[in-house]
Amino acid sequence: MENAGRIQILLGAIVILLVLVITPAIIGKGKHEIQAINISPYNRTKALILVEYASAVYIVDDTSLLSWTCSRCQGLTKDFKIHTLIVEVQHCLQAFVGVDEDLKAIIISFRGTQESSMQNWAEDLYFKELDLNYPGVTDAMVHRGFYAAYHNTTLREQVVNAVQAIQQARGDLGIIVTGHSMGGAMASFCALDLTANYGQKSIEVITFGQPRIGNSAFATFYMDSVPATVRITHGHDVVPHLPPYYAILGQKTYHHFATEVWIFKIAIGRLQYEFERICDGSGEDPSCSRSVSGNSIQDHLNYYGVYLRTEDNVLALLNGTGQILGHCKTDVSS
Repeated sequence: MENAGRIQILLGAIVILLVLVITPAIIGKGKHEIQAINISPYNRTKALILVEYASAVYIVDDTSLLSWTCSRCQGLTKDFKIHTLIVEVQHCLQAFVGVDEDLKAIIISFRGTQESSMQNWAEDLYFKELDLNYPGVTDAMVHRGFYAAYHNTTLREQVVNAVQAIQQARGDLGIIVTGHSMGGAMASFCALDLTANYGQKSIEVITFGQPRIGNSAFATFYMDSVPATVRITHGHDVVPHLPPYYAILGQKTYHHFATEVWIFKIAIGRLQYEFERICDGSGEDPSCSRSVSGNSIQDHLNYYGVYLRTEDNVLALLNGTGQILGHCKTDVSS
């Protein structure tokens, strides 16, 4: 029995070494070539902080958010100073903007979808075609619903106003944009908007379990504009696999931008080892999340042990009108 345990530990050590050493990469081909060079700005300590902001924005109690006393506001983000809370009731969207003194940054966090059924939302994404030309960029196509959720609602104006107001008082702060799921999609469009249309510099993006939002022409433009971007994926999370990627379709298929960091586990007997792989610069590294099936809602709702959704007991409460508190349908079809 003792020898078996030693063998198991040895096998685990071998697996760890192999994972650390072997990091295959590919080079994209075509008119908009995406190089697989890794220039990742990934910082795990920063990611652990940002995932708490991505979780806190799901809180539906406005008072506890504005006072930063919510149940998800007491960890690594406890000293955060919120400046603006944005609640877009018509389209069921929420975001906040504030200052993290430890990070020396303006934090912008977008809430993900509030669908009661993540499975139904994911199935809707599976069949969504590229249906909007991204303004000013040749051949760039994006998902109309994700684009509109940021650009065609009150979110954009209020986020920009909050950032500019903070910068008038503080000129020493960078900008970090985050979000989970659909919130990650909006975070990406926001960072690109602030860079391309408002001349903002020093913008970082860290998202969790975000879907694809455009084709490879858009991905190339995005990576050139916002290179300090990290897309964190987890295990078999279904959402990063959506809408689907079909290499054979060229510009007519969705294509992730870099840099992905994939969190995954390997089991050796009864032991489980968790790893983080910094993927190549193609955005579609076949050795990362694309190497497994995207079939897990559970992996989508948990990153670094942090829960990323409105609490189920809150979703179940009824307000005076009979509408489910904290639940509404986020329309990504227009």
